[in-house]
Amino acid sequence: MIKPLIAGLAGALMMVGGATLASGNHAAAHEDHKYPEARAYTVSDNAVADVDDAMARAAETNKRALVVMGANWCHDSRALAGWLGTPRFASLIEREYELVFVNVGMPQSGDGHNLEVAQRFGINELPGTPNLLVVPPQGVLVNPETATTWRNAASRSEDAIYEELERLAKQPV
Repeated sequence: MIKPLIAGLAGALMMVGGATLASGNHAAAHEDHKYPEARAYTVSDNAVADVDDAMARAAETNKRALVVMGANWCHDSRALAGWLGTPRFASLIEREYELVFVNVGMPQSGDGHNLEVAQRFGINELPGTPNLLVVPPQGVLVNPETATTWRNAASRSEDAIYEELERLAKQPV
């Protein structure tokens, strides 16, 4: 009697484990998510120059740079990039921001990349991904208290993210 029970449990575990392995990553736990996803964090030959370009465009257009630091392995980073790519957010970004994505690797494990971008704006440590920096042409970070708090972007509502970006677009320096 115990052998069939153990065999049944083992079979069930193999099915669950097989489904997870078939997905190719741990994203299977997030299959039922309610957010769009995008893999916007490409590896750049010169992320500092990319940010410099966004800052120059911001100065020319009287906007703010929106520097999104994340990684494609991170579901929160993919969720934030996904929202930013929707028509609703595209309109806000076109009106208020010059957007640049920066791949930061895995800074919380010591395998971080392009961390000098965050340091340039006074953020000395990235505790996770993603990070969202709002920088006017003067180069002073508008949101130092919230820049590194986006590790839960996948669980934030579309409206909450949009409202935060609207607020940051108008927040005094």
